[in-house]
Amino acid sequence: MKAIRVHTLGGPEVLNYEDAPDPEPGPGEALVRIAAAGVNFLDIYYRSGFHWGGHHGRDLPYVPGAEGAGTVVALGDGVTDMAVGDRVAYGISNGQGSYAELKAVPAWHLYKIPDSVDFTTAGAIMQQGMTAHYLSNSVRKLTPDDTVLIHAAAGGTGLLLVQMAKRQGATLIGTVSSDAKVKVVRDVGADWVIVTSVQDFKGEVRRLTDGKGCTVVYDSVGKDTFERSLDCLAPLGAMVLYGQSSGKVPPLDTAVLNAKGSLSLWRPSLTDYVASRDDVQHRAGDLFRWIEAGDLTVTVGGTFSLRDAAEAHRQLASRATIGKLMLLPGRG
Repeated sequence: MKAIRVHTLGGPEVLNYEDAPDPEPGPGEALVRIAAAGVNFLDIYYRSGFHWGGHHGRDLPYVPGAEGAGTVVALGDGVTDMAVGDRVAYGISNGQGSYAELKAVPAWHLYKIPDSVDFTTAGAIMQQGMTAHYLSNSVRKLTPDDTVLIHAAAGGTGLLLVQMAKRQGATLIGTVSSDAKVKVVRDVGADWVIVTSVQDFKGEVRRLTDGKGCTVVYDSVGKDTFERSLDCLAPLGAMVLYGQSSGKVPPLDTAVLNAKGSLSLWRPSLTDYVASRDDVQHRAGDLFRWIEAGDLTVTVGGTFSLRDAAEAHRQLASRATIGKLMLLPGRG
């Protein structure tokens, strides 16, 4: 098969398009011919040798990619709930192997996608959609009493999180990096959008909330936003840090949380919120029901052939993109 392989850690140029051995499905696995693979910041963290959990890279060489959609073409021993020909999607937060034409996936990770949903949409929703789902339903069950700040609101996860928070009646403030991103965030439900290149988000949040602050901040940016985000919270507010695209957050004296109003700090991972087949079926089931009903919009900001994975990484890292970037292995 053709795949992207990383032989040495570094910049986007280390993503090599080359021949790789076809994977074989082991016990409990299904072999999926991948039609669409999602591009995530997680892939950049691993490629560069940096990951927030302290795991610096992978065993080399490796094939990046934690998420995708396609068709089951073979089954390993013991798989009884899948069949050859099933259309499936998966999102494995600590996974690899999706930047390829074929991938062996643990069958319990797979969700059978509805016929009405195309592979690109299905491959775009699993990782970031299940992340937005647990953030808004499990880490903090949002209600109409919540006022929520969502950083990077025009990104793949951000746009989905805005919609899920709006479903629960919360008042929403999104941040974006440029004027070009404002409309898409408003269109999916944000009440206010702050352009961080020209506005101080901390001051704007205080102004928009009449000085009260937010009840929840969802922050995937990290170093550049974390400390000011704490100042955006009302007493008893929740700071939910779920990524760090700008770099690691400096060490924190937990007494700061007390001084700023008995704040809570969360540092969750999707891995722990999709730890079983039931978790996957529950979260992905909600996502696809909402998509079929027209209640959840999935924004694909760009598609690339497999051989152009390096350009996809460059564009994602630039923070100029809107929505989700996808690789389509069928293009080459």
